[in-house]
Amino acid sequence: MEKQTIVIIGGGITGLSAAYYLHKNIKENNLPYQIKLVEAGKRLGGKINTYKRDGFIIERGPDSIIARKKPGVKLVEELGLKDQMVRNGTGQSYILVQGKLHKMPKGAFMGIPMEIDPFLQSELVSSSGKERALLDLEMGKGEEMVDQSLGSFLRRRFGDELVDNEIEPLLSGIYSGDIDEMSLMATFPNFYQLEQKYGSLIKGLNEVMPKPAKTTGKTPGVFFSFEDGLEVIVDKLVEKLDQQSILLETPVDHVEKKETGYHIVLGNGDVIKAAAVIATTSHQTLPKMFKNYDFLNIFNDVPSSSVANVALAFDQSAIKQDIDGTGFVVSRNSDFRITACTWTHKKWPSSTPEGKALIRCYVGRPSDHEIVDLPDDELIEIVLKDLNKTMNITAKPDFSVISRWKNVMPQYTVGHLERIEQVRVEANEQLPGVYFAGSSFEGVGIPDCIDQAEKAVYQVMEFLKGE
Repeated sequence: MEKQTIVIIGGGITGLSAAYYLHKNIKENNLPYQIKLVEAGKRLGGKINTYKRDGFIIERGPDSIIARKKPGVKLVEELGLKDQMVRNGTGQSYILVQGKLHKMPKGAFMGIPMEIDPFLQSELVSSSGKERALLDLEMGKGEEMVDQSLGSFLRRRFGDELVDNEIEPLLSGIYSGDIDEMSLMATFPNFYQLEQKYGSLIKGLNEVMPKPAKTTGKTPGVFFSFEDGLEVIVDKLVEKLDQQSILLETPVDHVEKKETGYHIVLGNGDVIKAAAVIATTSHQTLPKMFKNYDFLNIFNDVPSSSVANVALAFDQSAIKQDIDGTGFVVSRNSDFRITACTWTHKKWPSSTPEGKALIRCYVGRPSDHEIVDLPDDELIEIVLKDLNKTMNITAKPDFSVISRWKNVMPQYTVGHLERIEQVRVEANEQLPGVYFAGSSFEGVGIPDCIDQAEKAVYQVMEFLKGE
């Protein structure tokens, strides 16, 4: 019996995870299917990209996986990588407000105060700002809404000052977006649910967040990577697959629906016949790839942001004003063009040779996307100028690595979940056997992408069973 083909379009972490779970399912159940993973680029891994030079391990994209989201940990354990996991170094983190570094107040979650005393002692917010923020405890729940912007929800609960100085720098960094445009229900639905249940976000967080265990030792970091860098997970996923199933530098021109499944028409004119398809590419590509299906045109209006990061390697002696911490985020009301800075040699000590320092700065706030396109020299000069406002660095870096990510950060604007649900319903009717997954849909983090991949594999297997 000839094996039917399941095609995965896109070789980022979502596509690779889908290929892994499909391969495992087919093998364990001796099913008559084969996989083809097609990737337009020269490499696999998508935004996960580890660069090594002179003993430094530099992440060009994400630098870690959050440990509390189970799909990431589960996959790592299945791949036999548990022994190579390293937790991030913990330490003081800072927020830069109006040109000054302030310690992140203890007892806060995403900048929202859970403990009142540390919040009152902090200099991040004025007395009147603190008074306004604590009204959250008294105002009761808001009216029920299908969706609203994350920013408007938080501003109503806490006022502008706490949001602008403390909450926004943390939350906007996760999605590389503007919290006043972002969908509450697609990003932090738990905030809405806690407010509705407890009438206060502070009270709700205190009810549901685990209390920190009293310990004399150092608490483990909430993020993990691997001794040899994050790309270890990509290499291991590739190793688990049949190498003949992977096609690099193979762009998909379009997908045609046929009576017996789908024809995946490649850029060179070749055709792969598929019984089912998992598309893990960005939302911008889907209207072109499935060009006869108008319901996907909704993605033409979904914005994406651009970001860049600049990694700078120094001799430790070059940094005259070292700061005891892991980094800082920058509030909108500062004149800095960097949005955050990680002292990578402290957050990930294994990334940096002894006696060296590695600093990674991020640029590309919603109102400053043009910075991403500046020439390397200009970008480095801007970053060094901003760094010198907080750290006295007396030398040029030994080397720098600039990573630009153009139009790759999907923006979950208000109504995002309804749009995605509408697409899924239409796809189920018009494109049976085609499933969409990845950072454009239900979560931008690595565990979210892995989770979507596993769900898509389940849907494919159920679809093929029912044929």
